[in-house]
Amino acid sequence: MKIIKIFLITILSSVVLVSCEVEDGKDLNGPSTESISSDLSRGELRDAIFGVLSDMRSRLGTQVDGQAVAGREYWRVASSDPRWTADLLTGTLDDNTFYTTNPYAARYATVKDVNLLLEGLANTTETFTTEEVAGIRGFANTIKAHELLMVLNQQFENGIRVDVADPQNLGPFLSYDDSLTAIFNLLADAATDLSNAGSDLPFSLPSGFSDVSILEFNNALAARVEAYRGNYASVLTLLGNSFMNMSGDLSTGAYFTFSLDGADIANPLFFALNSSLSNVRLAHPTFITDAEAGDTRLNKVVFRELPNADTGVLEPNPITVAGPDGVANSADDLNATHDVFVFTSNTSSVPIIRNEELILLAAEANHITNPTAAVAAIDVVRTAAGLSGYTGGTTPEELVTEILKQRRYSLYAEGGHRWIDLRRFGRLNSDLAGSIDRPGDAIFDRFPTPANENR
Repeated sequence: MKIIKIFLITILSSVVLVSCEVEDGKDLNGPSTESISSDLSRGELRDAIFGVLSDMRSRLGTQVDGQAVAGREYWRVASSDPRWTADLLTGTLDDNTFYTTNPYAARYATVKDVNLLLEGLANTTETFTTEEVAGIRGFANTIKAHELLMVLNQQFENGIRVDVADPQNLGPFLSYDDSLTAIFNLLADAATDLSNAGSDLPFSLPSGFSDVSILEFNNALAARVEAYRGNYASVLTLLGNSFMNMSGDLSTGAYFTFSLDGADIANPLFFALNSSLSNVRLAHPTFITDAEAGDTRLNKVVFRELPNADTGVLEPNPITVAGPDGVANSADDLNATHDVFVFTSNTSSVPIIRNEELILLAAEANHITNPTAAVAAIDVVRTAAGLSGYTGGTTPEELVTEILKQRRYSLYAEGGHRWIDLRRFGRLNSDLAGSIDRPGDAIFDRFPTPANENR
């Protein structure tokens, strides 16, 4: 039986039957799926929206870790589970284990939440205005498109199911290109709805969405999708309608938020400095050695050091991860000197998409037809990182190399972007060749389709 069908029928017995996060960490024991899908009320809308946003964060750590390890951004180490440094570094992947099935199921769970909400909206007897209906539908489909893109980012040429509204009659697997097209079309339809919705939506959103409008967020996501498709003229149009601001704060954007209140969850991408091998994220050495001198983005990793027990003087605290042979000081070891410290507390927000990425998307969209504009966008990011302006070549290939470098440092450890970026430019094997650390390690370009997902 198909894993999506099993999951959608038997596991999702309600959208927010379990507690989920709301703005102030309030605990909601929400309405049943039947109540929502049969006739959505205003009260149920509030609970359903927060259920969707809460579920978006499920298994986020597993997905980001998997993609970041694949792209050699860092090593994820857990002494209780050697697969992080075995399977994911050797490319010998299991189609029926946590790093494959958990993110896949979690993303489709959110899609199911959205589909239930949309079904209820279609059946509602509530007195929503035409504008309110458009706003609800536009927001829901924007989130749905994001979640489907997250699945596709891992599955790549395996393709994904886009139509899963009816668990008894799932749509076919679409190719990678067709999946991107379907996701873009979903965003375009959602943008039309949001444009017709006016400024007042009949629901509130967490603080992670306070700096951007939903329509701006939608256009930003669509620009990302169009960049993946290589439709650069469309990227520039969409960026012009997003929250991109060349002179604005690079951190402005939409974020996942976390708290320690009530039934909410902590940031799954946070570990304290100098964590042990039981659970740690270790910066790949090339992130440090490949950086330009003075790049302030190196503050995303922190040198491991601890005070000497006798003198109190700080001393290096490097860490060694024994390889598959289990023997220390061998060619199979992973030796690290820096911790990943992008998220500095267990309540730090995690970007969904932010201005710095959009500026680099503008550079990419211009790199063939308008290299001067591309360099100008690159220099916004370089200047913010404490670097001088770009003085390299301006052929398309040379600019892509520079853009990929800036994306590597700007988006480090945020979403596994490097693996996706190198893959879409056909540079996975060439650019990661110097990051193969042990005999037998390898690069892979996709996660397997879960074993129970019959095709």
